[in-house]
Amino acid sequence: MSKLVIALLAAVFGLSACGDKEAVVVYKQGSYSGKTDGKPWENAAFAGDKAKWEGSIRARGQAQNESKRVGD
Repeated sequence: MSKLVIALLAAVFGLSACGDKEAVVVYKQGSYSGKTDGKPWENAAFAGDKAKWEGSIRARGQAQNESKRVGD
């Protein structure tokens, strides 16, 4: 009898995890309620230096350039 009770309880708890709750999103017309985006160079690595960020992006692009990598 106790094995049956344990099996039933395990089934009930296991199936209760499958429940799906409705996701309700409330939108306010004309307003954005998310996080504002900052500039990509406004972080600790570049300290707001846009030119340094652009140079880093340019160098990264050249490192991915196959012709430059193999010395064509």
